[in-house]
Amino acid sequence: MKTASLTEIKKELKTLSEPELLELCLKMARFKKESKEYLTYLIFESLDEESFVESVKAFIEDEFENINNQNFYLVRKSVRKILKNLKKFIRFSKLKETEAKLLLHFCRKLQELSPSIRRNTTLLNTYWKQLELAEKAIDKLHPDLQFDFNEEVEDLNSFVTY
Repeated sequence: MKTASLTEIKKELKTLSEPELLELCLKMARFKKESKEYLTYLIFESLDEESFVESVKAFIEDEFENINNQNFYLVRKSVRKILKNLKKFIRFSKLKETEAKLLLHFCRKLQELSPSIRRNTTLLNTYWKQLELAEKAIDKLHPDLQFDFNEEVEDLNSFVTY
């Protein structure tokens, strides 16, 4: 099956009536969990970005509390899972400010993790990579916002030195 281009899909959607569009959206939401999550974001959470950020931060905190920290393999596996979900939420929002807030929060939680990530190179590299991505997002923000975020980045940078 050949996938239609976005332009072709857009043209076809314009020809459909409102009930047909509604039915298509619901079918799409039933088909894949991520589609349902994205529709949930668009309908309920995109209007209040601050509460969305807070709910994602709460999700991250819950996930970090539930990490099995018996050995670093299980910790790395759990951190990758949290990061995968975090990236999905960032993709939903598409706002650089939201991306920066969530990545900095992730780094802060990674910093507080026990056992310390200082003893594991892979987790340390994950920390630095996400901090670097947060800095790139911050660079695209308004200068007033950059100042506030850069203070937090400096604090996070002082956590570990190679």
